[in-house]
Amino acid sequence: MKYQRILLKLSGESLMGSKEFGIDHDRLTQYSLEIKELVDAGVEVAIVIGGGNIFRGIQQVNGAIDRVQGDYMGMLATMINSMALQSSLESIGLKTRLQSAIKMEQIAEPFIKRRATRHLEKGRVVIFGAGTGNPYFTTDTAASLRAIETNADVILKGTRVDGIYTADPEKDPSAVKYDQISFQEVIDKGLNVMDLTAFTLCKENELPIIVFDMDSGGNLKKVVEGKQVGTLVS
Repeated sequence: MKYQRILLKLSGESLMGSKEFGIDHDRLTQYSLEIKELVDAGVEVAIVIGGGNIFRGIQQVNGAIDRVQGDYMGMLATMINSMALQSSLESIGLKTRLQSAIKMEQIAEPFIKRRATRHLEKGRVVIFGAGTGNPYFTTDTAASLRAIETNADVILKGTRVDGIYTADPEKDPSAVKYDQISFQEVIDKGLNVMDLTAFTLCKENELPIIVFDMDSGGNLKKVVEGKQVGTLVS
């Protein structure tokens, strides 16, 4: 395997599958089996997952919810997804640990860098929930931060599209895909890879990002093996 320790970033929306909201059991199982394949091959896996499948609807209520309150609600949504993924992974025989940036002793450990690293070394899948624990920061930023803190080799950003394009491929059929692109080029071209805070953290710490289509079976393993899947930002 090319990468020995990875941070997998999943969006909450990806868990919806074909549903309009919530969690699709089949999609959850598919992701879990692909993660198990990596763990069985000796790869150390950490995961950060968003909460958009649970929380996006509430955000539509313009002005009714304070931004800080809304962000904390979003962090709780990520914990629901993290717990669902934890259950799914454990049901197929993986050992996991869920760490939360907000204290929730009954359901998760607090985030402690040394403990998280030790879990990874022991072959446990570590899921980081509740974002950074602070409002105004996205789960992309949480993923960058946790990847840097745990010395991950790469961030794998699983999305619905198979990489980074010159424009949105769902809207512009003439959009061209990049196989590889530098951090500076992404900034210069104004491409939307992840939010700027998260992206800058990766750039400053020279942490590569691979954007790929997580929904196509087998892609996750191919990416970790170093095959040309998705787009590498380095």
